[in-house]
This record gives sequence, C-alpha cells and structure tokens, in this order.
Amino acid sequence: MNDIEGALRKYWGFDGFLPLQKQAVECAVSGRDSLVVLPTGGGKSLCYQAPAVAMPGLAVVVSPLISLMKDQVDSLIECGVPAARFDSSQSGEEQDCVLARIRNGTLKILYLSPERLVTERFIGLLKKTELSLLAVDEAHCVSMWGHDFRPEYRQLKILKEAFPGVAVHAYTATATELVRQDIAEQLHLKNPVVLVGSFDRPNLVYKVARRTDGFRQICAVLDRYRGESGIIYCIRRVDVDDLSAKLIEKGYRAVPYHAGMSAEDRKANQEAFINEKIDIVVATIAFGMGIDKSNVRYVIHAAMPKSLEHYQQESGRAGRDGLEAECWLLYSGGDYGTWKQILGYSESEALAMDLRKLGDIYDYCLGVTCRHQAIVSYFGQKLDTNNCGACDICLGDLDSMKDALKTAQKILACVVRLHERFGADYTASVLIGSQEQRILDNRHDKLTTYGLLSDCTKRITRDWIEQLVGQGYIEKTGEYNVLHVTEKGWRALRGNETPCLLEPGVKPARVSRAAEDSWQGVDHGLFEALRALRRELADSKNVPAYVVFSDAALRDMARRRPSTPAGFLQARGVGEMKNREYGEVFLAVINEYCRANGVGIDVGLG
Repeated sequence: MNDIEGALRKYWGFDGFLPLQKQAVECAVSGRDSLVVLPTGGGKSLCYQAPAVAMPGLAVVVSPLISLMKDQVDSLIECGVPAARFDSSQSGEEQDCVLARIRNGTLKILYLSPERLVTERFIGLLKKTELSLLAVDEAHCVSMWGHDFRPEYRQLKILKEAFPGVAVHAYTATATELVRQDIAEQLHLKNPVVLVGSFDRPNLVYKVARRTDGFRQICAVLDRYRGESGIIYCIRRVDVDDLSAKLIEKGYRAVPYHAGMSAEDRKANQEAFINEKIDIVVATIAFGMGIDKSNVRYVIHAAMPKSLEHYQQESGRAGRDGLEAECWLLYSGGDYGTWKQILGYSESEALAMDLRKLGDIYDYCLGVTCRHQAIVSYFGQKLDTNNCGACDICLGDLDSMKDALKTAQKILACVVRLHERFGADYTASVLIGSQEQRILDNRHDKLTTYGLLSDCTKRITRDWIEQLVGQGYIEKTGEYNVLHVTEKGWRALRGNETPCLLEPGVKPARVSRAAEDSWQGVDHGLFEALRALRRELADSKNVPAYVVFSDAALRDMARRRPSTPAGFLQARGVGEMKNREYGEVFLAVINEYCRANGVGIDVGLG
C-alpha cells in the first residue's frame, strides 16, 4: 500500500485516496475479487490503475469502446505509465508492437474489448504472461437489467476459468442491487468484496423545468457557458438534427451525433468535441459511454430520459473533474407518451420494467423534494444533509406555496366529486372552469368544485395534480390513469396533513455551494491564461486538453500560483512526469501573469 500511495503522487499528483478507493485497492493487492460501484468522477479507474503500476505483472482492463480505451491510454501515457490498447483501429505494425511489449513484460496496463479478450489467441497469450489483475470497466454492461446491456460482455464469465489464480474486479458508476447481483453472478466472481459508494454527485447542480420554449431555455444555459464544453440529449434522431441545425444557425459551435449518421461522421464529430474544436454535442443516448472528457460543464436533457439510471449516467458525464457543473432536465407530459410508444414497439423482454422506470423518472420531474435526495433514494441510499445546496429545490429557485393545503384540498375534492372516474387532464379542466363540450355534456359545470382554480392556467393546475401524485396523495389507476384519492390524500382533505406545492413562478437561479467553493481564491484571469496554454500544448501533441491537465488542476495552479518546480509539483494533478514535461512553460506563464498584474505568488505553499 505504501508503494501504491507513492504511485498516486508520482504518476497522478494526488496526495491520498477518495472514499472507498483504498478498500478497492486493497482488494486488488490481496488478490480478492471485487465489485466496485463509484459515481462518475469518484475515481474508479485509479482503483485498478494505481495497484497495476505497483504490482508485478500486467493488468488487463476490459473496456467497451475504442474511444474510451484511447482516452484512458493517452491519459496514462501522459502520466508516465506504460499502457497500451489493442484494437481494430490500429495498424498491423502497431498491433505487433503491443504484442511484443506484452511478451517482453514492458507493459503495465493493457486495454482490450470483451470480444478481443475472449479469443483463443489472446487467452493463450495471456496464459503465458504474468497477470496482476483483471478489471472489467463499465461492468453494468454485463447485466440485462442494466441501462446499457451488451451481450458480448456475458462472454467474460470464462475469465475465472481461464485464469483461476487471477482476481477479477468489476467497476461501474450505476448499478441497482439487482444489477450488482447479476454482475457478480455472470462474471462468476468468487466471494467478492462489494463496495458501493454514494450515488450522490455533490458538484452537480440539478435543475428541472417544464419545457415551454425549449430552444430559448436551452440557449439560456449555453449563453452562461460560452466557450465551455456541454452535451445536449434528445430522444429522437430528428430532434437531434433539428436542434443542432438551429444552434449552428444561431452561431453556436455544435455538432449532431446519433446512430443514423455514418460511422465516419460520428467519429469526426466526437473527436471534434473531445479536442475542443466545437463546444456542444447534440445527441441521442447513442453518445456518451466512450467519453472520458473531464471538463464538461453542463448536460442538458432537452426531453425526459427513459429512466433514472439513464439520467444518472448521462448527467454524470458533467463535472468528472470534480468541479461544479449544471444538469438541466426539460420535460413535458408528451415525453412520457413518446417513450411509451418507443418502448411499446420495442422487442424488450422487460417492457413492464421499462414502463415502471419511465414512471419513476416522470415522478422525479414532478417531484418537490431535493433532487440529490431523490436520485440516491432511488438507488437505496440516503443523503446525509437536509439541504444539498445544489439543486433547484434546495437553492430556492422554486418557491413552496404558503397556502398549499387549501389548493390541494380543492384538487382532492374535485377528484372525489368526479367519483374518481377521470384522469388528470379532465380534472384540471373542471378545476379551471373550462367550457369544453365534454364537461358541459357531463354536467360537471354544476359541481361545487367547478372553476375553483379559475384564476390558474390548466398547465399550472396539471402540475399541481402531478405533484400530489408524486407525493402519494393521489394515485393513477387502470389503463387510463384515472385519479384516485389515497388514504394520505384523505388525511389532507381532513386537514391532518399538508402537501407541498410549488408556486408557478421561477426565481433567478442562485449559485451552488460547489461553485462558490471551487472558485475560492482562484485568479480568474490566470485560470484563462493557463487554459489557453493548455489548449496550445494539447493541439501540438494531438491529445484532448484535459489529458494535459484537468480544469481542477488549472484552478489549483491559479489558486496557489507556484513560482518554482517544487511548488508546481504540489498543485493537484501534477505528478513527476508532468512536472518535468510541462513545469517550465506553465511556471513561465504563472510568473509573468503575477508580475504583470501584481498578484501574489506561492500562496499556501511550504
């Protein structure tokens, strides 16, 4: 463990472990199988990379996509770690070079696809090689209950038989209890240590809003992050094409990405995003797993995703560097119908489960509790705080009604007066005093609850109904989602319990605690100067900018403002290799900036 802690500082510039990393590393060192669930940005990769460089032998890592393998290997090489990948995109000469390094023992980490690893050729080669560990990245792909099942991952069950003396470690960011059990069973893990970190990402600021003018709402977020990287998710390919075209017309640096495009165009657009030639990718869920880009500052869902698992995974592509990032979800009632239609015509073996998950994400959209709490609760966990300081609810962007009980009682009473035979849309129409012919024909304009909310719009009234559903005061029953007052709802009618309803107005957004903390003491001008230098260096080496240094590293440099190589080495994310390679040029920019602007140097450095 001392060697591994030394490797953390030497190669990655980190002084210690993140939560559960040490326990995961201890499993690798002791040779015991493990299943590790850590959120995106929680440091899963280091759980196998750090022990791999300190242990004798070669670590083999299973990864689902070439682009993801390339990013990981590029980052490792930049840190000075002997790493390589073997895949179909390489030339014969490149592949021969990797094979030679495997045979002569000069590699420490090798990335392979599941299909490549289980071939007789590679199994035979690796049996002749001393292996330190086997790591299965994106392990949720093993499970048919996961959000991104890939049948080829099921073949990995032969690893325990082929390499009986080598521990297998599975890593994922998103896995419910059912998925975790399936992963362990499918990989034939032997008495594995199961480590499940918090599913919470405190640096992500979750915002949810009903989609009214989607393009305007999206542009409002983009305009706050000019020159920064972001992802916008849409449900359908046609939505991707339409939105990306409108953004480009308005002058935004955006590209589309979906499965209907050619492989060449998808690759070109993805590389343009990775290398910061453009700022925005507008995509379907076909985009994302292969992205290891750490400085994504926002993720916008232009429509509701299909499940909370998908939302956690997709929104989790923001802020991988640990800095604050915004996650917006714009929804409408029509999104539920769109997904229901897509799922209804799919060949899914678990359609009922898909629809249940769709209902869960819809409830999340309509919820009035802390967004962070709602997400971790879905995965069976509880938040340690009553106020996350990083969502629209806790930041006070949405106001709770002062007379919520009175409004709720009007809605509940209307459901009762309608003999619990109608859905939310019809009930809202009665409450606002609609003159629709169907209401007049049913003589529901004569009800005492008719027009009780005539001063409100139908959309606002529908939102309140859905909020009551989300809190359990009303339930939807049957094929047509007829409203039914629950026992909890009857308690509210009697005045014994008060629901929470939101005021329809939206207040100006407040800055999250994560944003305030991450910029504490940082000189913004120096940060931008260092970003420009990083971009120049990355272009010259043809690697993504975040491979040179993360945004978190640049902010720490702009906070500490080191003037010497020893001081530069103390900045977060600066290991020995990067200190040797980049120290001189970064120190020159820091020292020149501080002299020109009268800014102090060596802040808090020993």
